[in-house]
Amino acid sequence: MPKVKDAGAMRKGIRKLISDISEIPEKELKDDAKFAEDMGVDSMKALEIVAAVEKKFKVAIPEEQIPTIRSPNDVYELIEKLLKK
Repeated sequence: MPKVKDAGAMRKGIRKLISDISEIPEKELKDDAKFAEDMGVDSMKALEIVAAVEKKFKVAIPEEQIPTIRSPNDVYELIEKLLKK
C-alpha cells in the first residue's frame, strides 16, 4: 500500500492533470464531482485525462475500467489499486 505521503502526492498530481485538461482551477475541483454532469468533461477530455494519468504514473488502466471512472475520487482509487500490484 502506498504511504500516506505518496498517496497525497499522487492525488495532487492527478488533481493538477484534471485541472489542466478540464480547464477548471484546482481550487474549484471537488473530488466527488462527476466529470460529465458536474464538470462538463466530454468523452474526448475524459480519455485525455486517462492517457495523461497512465503516462504520469506509468500504469495501464484496463479498458473495461474506463467507463467506471466518473469522478476524481474514482481516479485516485483506481490508481492506488494499480500501483499496489
